[in-house]
Amino acid sequence: MLTNKTTAATKVSALPPGKQIYQLMIYHIKDKSQETRIDQYLKDAWLPAAHRAGLQPVGVFKTRGIDTATDKKIYLLMSYRSLAEYQKKTAQINTDKELQSSGSDYINAAYDNPPYTRKEVIMMVAFSGMPVLKKPVFTSSRADRIYELRSYEGATEKLYANKVSMFNDGNEMEIFERLGSQPVFYGEVIAGNKMPNLMYMTTYSDLKSRDEHWKAFGNDPAWKKLSALPQYQHNVSTLNLYYLVPTDYSDY
Repeated sequence: MLTNKTTAATKVSALPPGKQIYQLMIYHIKDKSQETRIDQYLKDAWLPAAHRAGLQPVGVFKTRGIDTATDKKIYLLMSYRSLAEYQKKTAQINTDKELQSSGSDYINAAYDNPPYTRKEVIMMVAFSGMPVLKKPVFTSSRADRIYELRSYEGATEKLYANKVSMFNDGNEMEIFERLGSQPVFYGEVIAGNKMPNLMYMTTYSDLKSRDEHWKAFGNDPAWKKLSALPQYQHNVSTLNLYYLVPTDYSDY
């Protein structure tokens, strides 16, 4: 628990060396024109600059069925060993000379012709039970893959912490691993617009595989026992679920 003299930044800086920081950057776009401009910027300018700064892998995803989606989004997922590394690499990317040139259309966009409607950033700290991001392994077509991003909001800070404990201490993460859901990360949100909440991502070869895995999860004896325990009741007030697909230039 933070004291009056302790800041969130101090808490993050004091994390164990192996516990990563995750950054989820989300572009909200309105049409195909903006989608194309963001794609060009990320693929040809920003991602190469990120790689030059040593930031990889970087996951780039889109809302599944983005053409017909009401809220069209492009997601970037990045991981850092510490808050200091996040600050260092961000500064390196922002001052990259090649980025300034190749990303000119995005960087110098006019006020009345922006490349996105809004940009959102969520910062997370890795769960102690899985302190480092894992890159999934697939043999299926990239176009078929499903990256399922979930956000669990808690009604209070105490109930939110209880759900985090359910993953770490109650071994909820073990069920995903055992069933082959290929979790990418589990993160405690330290800065975002729906706090208190946690977020995590699991992956599947296609939508059918996703449905089969979640059916198996719901029927798993360990999950049924865990979810019935009195100490873990009512610790999620709102569930937000997003189906994402990787872009052809994503590192994932």
